[in-house]
Amino acid sequence: MASVPAVRPPRTPAEWAAYYQLRYEVLRRPWQQPPGSEHVPADDEPGTLHALLLAEEAAETPTALAVGMLQPTGSGHQGQLRFMAVAPAAAGTGLGSRVVAYLESQARAAGLREIMLHSRDSAVGFYEKHGYAVVEPSHTLFGVIPHFLMRKQL
Repeated sequence: MASVPAVRPPRTPAEWAAYYQLRYEVLRRPWQQPPGSEHVPADDEPGTLHALLLAEEAAETPTALAVGMLQPTGSGHQGQLRFMAVAPAAAGTGLGSRVVAYLESQARAAGLREIMLHSRDSAVGFYEKHGYAVVEPSHTLFGVIPHFLMRKQL
């Protein structure tokens, strides 16, 4: 794989489109969810951080390889990691780890002391490798995807 640009927030309408397209393709389409379901009101809330890793920085039509979002919670010192997605062709190449590291560094810079998340059953091991611990079973998304509440102190 060629060198990959840095993780950063989306900047242009085309980058935002690529960001949301990857969220949809990985996190919604496989469960027959409608286009648009990859957007949530928290995307636009103050303090929400978005992370994008593009295939090529200067591409006319950007392609997202990995994305993630960090949303501050009401506590003021905690954030929630959400909408982590890696393009299937890039799975296992460390791009998800780069997005997590970026969002954790942004969380520290914002004064957050803890990150929590609701991990799909299949991703628990990934988050455990990054220092997150399972707290308890969470919810079942779309009636078929068990999730687990996980936390990490920063």
